[in-house]
Amino acid sequence: MQYPKPLARLIGELSKLPGIGTKSAQRLAFHILSMSDEDALSLADSITDAKKNMRFCSICGNLTDSDPCAICSDKTRRRDQICVVESPQDVIAMEKIREYNGLYHVLNGVISPMDGIGPEDLNMRQLIVRLQNSDVKEVIVATNPTMEGEATAMYIARLIKPAGIRVTRIAHGLPVGGDLEYADEVTLLKAVEGRVDM
Repeated sequence: MQYPKPLARLIGELSKLPGIGTKSAQRLAFHILSMSDEDALSLADSITDAKKNMRFCSICGNLTDSDPCAICSDKTRRRDQICVVESPQDVIAMEKIREYNGLYHVLNGVISPMDGIGPEDLNMRQLIVRLQNSDVKEVIVATNPTMEGEATAMYIARLIKPAGIRVTRIAHGLPVGGDLEYADEVTLLKAVEGRVDM
């Protein structure tokens, strides 16, 4: 079936979003068309406003509407720890646990030679500058447990350790409620390597 051009364009644009296939894009497009004019304009305005006003923090690389971001500006946070993460979504995940009170550094990606992404394509240089101009004692590497995340973690460790700064890696292993029989070998290996005293 051929959709009218405005609807086809809306479906096409929505299907460019991650995790949205053609069927989901169609459902979203029809839902948007069924919304009141006020709600549809509010949605469009929120997208425009976010694109116009959101930027990367000049210190940590996190998404923010003010520079520096709220975390970097917060004087109550520990200044001797920096948690290095892949993306702004990872900062949100870490903040949800409400246990970490240090600073962050967002790489906005990982080293991936297959995709042509090297350290120079990430927010790596700013991390080194931050470490040189601060009293940071520990860098916590919280990249994802993928091949690219592990390679990035190793690169960061080799880069920072010679400066005498402690580099730690978040533990990986079995999820709470998971079964050993369903865990893959790498997950089990990480769980055994990351074991702690009881």
